[in-house]
Amino acid sequence: MSKNEILANITIEKLIFGGKWLATAPDGRKIIITGGCIPGSLVDLRILKAKKSHYEAQELRIVKKSPMEVPLPDGFQMYGGAKWLTIGYEDQLNIKTEQVKESFHHIEKWINEEQTSLPVFHPIIASPEIYGYRNKVEFSWGKYISAKEDIHDEFRFGFHAQGQFDRIIDCTYCALADTETNAIFLEVDRLSRDSGYPTYDPKTGVGFWRHFVVRRATSSQELMLIFSINSLYTDEVKIFFMDIVKQLTEKYPNIASIYFLENTGKADIVTGNPVLLFGKTAITAELLGLSFEIQPKSFFQVNTLGAEKLYTEAISFIKNKWGFLLDLYAGTGTIGILLAKYFEKVYSVELIESASRDGEKNAIKNGITNVEFVCWKAEEFAKKFLEQWGKADTIVIDPPRDGMHPSTIPSLLSFWAREIIYVSCNPATLARDLEVLIGKTRDEKSENLPKYRITDVTPVDMFPHTHHIET
Repeated sequence: MSKNEILANITIEKLIFGGKWLATAPDGRKIIITGGCIPGSLVDLRILKAKKSHYEAQELRIVKKSPMEVPLPDGFQMYGGAKWLTIGYEDQLNIKTEQVKESFHHIEKWINEEQTSLPVFHPIIASPEIYGYRNKVEFSWGKYISAKEDIHDEFRFGFHAQGQFDRIIDCTYCALADTETNAIFLEVDRLSRDSGYPTYDPKTGVGFWRHFVVRRATSSQELMLIFSINSLYTDEVKIFFMDIVKQLTEKYPNIASIYFLENTGKADIVTGNPVLLFGKTAITAELLGLSFEIQPKSFFQVNTLGAEKLYTEAISFIKNKWGFLLDLYAGTGTIGILLAKYFEKVYSVELIESASRDGEKNAIKNGITNVEFVCWKAEEFAKKFLEQWGKADTIVIDPPRDGMHPSTIPSLLSFWAREIIYVSCNPATLARDLEVLIGKTRDEKSENLPKYRITDVTPVDMFPHTHHIET
């Protein structure tokens, strides 16, 4: 079999990391599949790459639906950011649970042989809301031009077509956004189409409309709107946007803040110099009884109620709440701030300076004085901390999808901390890092350092209708 050939009547077996699916070809080779597949469905696939060990393929058509498939709810729309809308939620939870369990398979034998007690694998914690749960939604303007599909549409507003930075799918309803966010989106869609200004073209760098972001404070229902525009804030643009601000704020009184971002760079990201057009500089979200300011570029968990479940579970895992706490890869320091009342001192370590500044503001806002925010790489700070203080009683790690930097782990082990809480958004890199922490994989430098045992594992679904899972 070679590129562009068709594999017919292939059964989708299971999810693997990255939102891809696994199947087996007639010749025995594994198939890694992109597209909105559902386990148990029978499909035809087009081969994208043929390798000695496996194929990479894309779903071409569905021959027979999976027993897991459920009808798309009335008014809902399928798009890249919510590819699991037609999988029942209980089945989603089962798929994610199995993915986390499978990531532990290659260290399972080691755990059984080396640990005196086996870890408790707790049931997955479901999201309190499965629709409208996102407190931040990012829409994009653009085009959809395809000679092959005979489409030439210069004005689209919605989401990127999967894997295609230069093509936008018009959105009619975002199932992961709340009702008011959807209503505001449709209003902005109308206003932008009527404006006469063109959408941005990433190939030429020409055009006006780029991105639109809605941020929501779940408890207060305050809304922040962010317009990312390929333009400076000139007098002409100011007059135009003042009219938009007036129309939106009169119709939607929960709008507390509107920003204009001068986004004239080439990268397809929401960035640029922020100009406050209306209202407050920040909206205020609540999480487990504490208040957090949300500004245009602030990091905050996108599922507020789900984050409360996640952090409550993480806090419950800590058995000895006293002494020094290290919060590594801390972001805006949310976990450290929530844990500050249990510890003598918390060090919140984050490389991105703006995130550390946001953390400092939020600590002050909540009257918390025992958290020190450190803007360093986690691996560099770990070495420095070890030299100066020599110990940390508890460590919380919440790294990006790539997991911990290899040089961080030996320093962590040198602290001889009582316990480590690892919050992961990638089961594969979690298992890789655990190999070192439990002593299965060690180099000479860390051979005599402590070997930890895994006591508890809990998957937490923060992102219903997507393949993402926290552990």
